[in-house]
Amino acid sequence: MLQISQSMKFCMNFSVVHTAISKKLNSQLSIHGISFSEFMILYYLDHSPQKMLRRIDLADQVGLSASGITRLIAPMEKIGLVHKEANKRDARVSLVKISRAGERILEESGKSLEMVTEKLLSNLRKKNLEELLGTLKLLGGNIE
Repeated sequence: MLQISQSMKFCMNFSVVHTAISKKLNSQLSIHGISFSEFMILYYLDHSPQKMLRRIDLADQVGLSASGITRLIAPMEKIGLVHKEANKRDARVSLVKISRAGERILEESGKSLEMVTEKLLSNLRKKNLEELLGTLKLLGGNIE
């Protein structure tokens, strides 16, 4: 029988928890017509300078590949949540900007997401949550 280390147990358990949380978040956000990944895209755009980012930077922040971000952004652009901006200095660089509709959906969906995340994490004490946030930051999490 394979014996697994603490680090393997952590990664395996993290994956199971991530999947369960993602399902709940996606279910809640579907009311607003977006997924959790799309919520993250809107969040990062809204919190960036001039509310726009290069596609590759957005992909890095959200944790997706360049092609993955392109596949998500295309339908978001069709429904008016984001739009392309030309880069004045380099025509090869594709910029994505959040639209007013995207800002509105982000605001509305953020309230729904707050309710579900509070419920999901209600069994954790504040100190536990702070420790988990610190751990996630050490592992590469970038939301302050």
